Amino acid sequence: MKAGAFIKAIIALTLLQGTAARADDAAPAESPAKPGTEVPVAPATQSAESQPATEAETLPLDDLRVFVEVFHKVKRDYVEDVSDRKLLENAIKGMLEGLDPHSAYLDGEAYTELQEGTSGEFGGLGIEIGTEDGLIKIISPIDDTPASRAGIQAGDTIVRLDGVPVRGMSVNDAVKKMRGEVGSAIELTIMREGTAKPLELTLVRDLIKIRSVRSRELAPGFGYLRVSAFQATTGDDFVKELEKLKQDAKGGLKGLVLDLRNNPGGVLGAAVAISDAFLDAGRIVYTEGRVADAKMSFEAKPPDLIDGAPLVVLINEGSASASEIVAGALQDRQRAVLMGRRTFGKGSVQTILPMNNKAAIKITTARYFTPNGRSIQAEGVEPDIVIDRMEVQAQKAADASLVNEAQLEGHLDNPNGKKGAKTRKSSGKEATKDLATTDYELHEALNLLKGMSLLKTRQAPASP
Repeated sequence: MKAGAFIKAIIALTLLQGTAARADDAAPAESPAKPGTEVPVAPATQSAESQPATEAETLPLDDLRVFVEVFHKVKRDYVEDVSDRKLLENAIKGMLEGLDPHSAYLDGEAYTELQEGTSGEFGGLGIEIGTEDGLIKIISPIDDTPASRAGIQAGDTIVRLDGVPVRGMSVNDAVKKMRGEVGSAIELTIMREGTAKPLELTLVRDLIKIRSVRSRELAPGFGYLRVSAFQATTGDDFVKELEKLKQDAKGGLKGLVLDLRNNPGGVLGAAVAISDAFLDAGRIVYTEGRVADAKMSFEAKPPDLIDGAPLVVLINEGSASASEIVAGALQDRQRAVLMGRRTFGKGSVQTILPMNNKAAIKITTARYFTPNGRSIQAEGVEPDIVIDRMEVQAQKAADASLVNEAQLEGHLDNPNGKKGAKTRKSSGKEATKDLATTDYELHEALNLLKGMSLLKTRQAPASP
């Protein structure tokens, strides 16, 4: 379309009444662990033109005339010739990116990459990013990826990519720049709070395969479940790993640590499923938006898969979106103790609306609320027990000059012999003796879990 024809079309359009129609009839979905993208909803069964109008508005004639005037001047005076398609696509991008950091226009290529990302396998560096003050902000690195192995942290700010400043760059453009052939390198210049100079990092692109759920035993009877992202299959994978922990726990599962640190979020349904695993009944989360489809509520169903055993949830500044749904639900329902640091604070839901040109728009359609009606947007979830970021070093061996009762000459023997000492040694301490230095937050969570389990045991009514 030539500029003149386009201008005539816009002028004609301004004389008509506009209608706003929703281009999909699917539930909202939130972002997977993939840089700058969202999980697509089911494709629209009707086009916007075929759906009935839901709201009539008068088009802003004066503003459209300004748009037409700018379009005409750019076509005529810009130093290089620019196609109408390029100008219109940039206008659409600007319209969406000006709404909030999570709304965006996805061209055909970006939309295809987003759909591929729902399988949990894609090429890149393995970071979830957003924008802040015109710069690219790292929400969180993804486990076992080039980004996490390079030491990138939640809260880092990217200022250059291969030496090119990123100020003003859109999230989608930054994602495209960080993507590339597996094995190729890219240089990241990042700023980190507390460091005087920028950090120069060279990362090698890799095929990112996300295993969203991992589990292991921390001590006899105490399990650990790590959820690094919320994908389409995460709910089912979580239940499988939990059942495996329960089978391996001799004498039953006494308690569980759920690790949501640096989890950037993902599919809303997966967050609901994991919350439901620990709740018998009651609300998990609800959403509110302008259209009817955006107003939803999710309720828990029995059973509690760990039968009321103590639960500790680890969160930090890299826990976002779906992670905050789980943490907020379990905190409001007083089902878990939250430990760590305040979460990211993304309390909105994005919907993918497919377009007729094989592209799509990602647009914020709702806010979500915890069972008690709390909005997490721009606030985050405050843990019940705060653990500041720190490193712990092992203490040197005890001074050999110190003595105890057993070393005193002529000390009385213990009437129970050494049986009691052997019993105390079987507490699982050996299996976690290095946990304090490798993961202090997890070490503290395990200690709390043991205390909660012990208290529950002592409060249980005695058998007749």
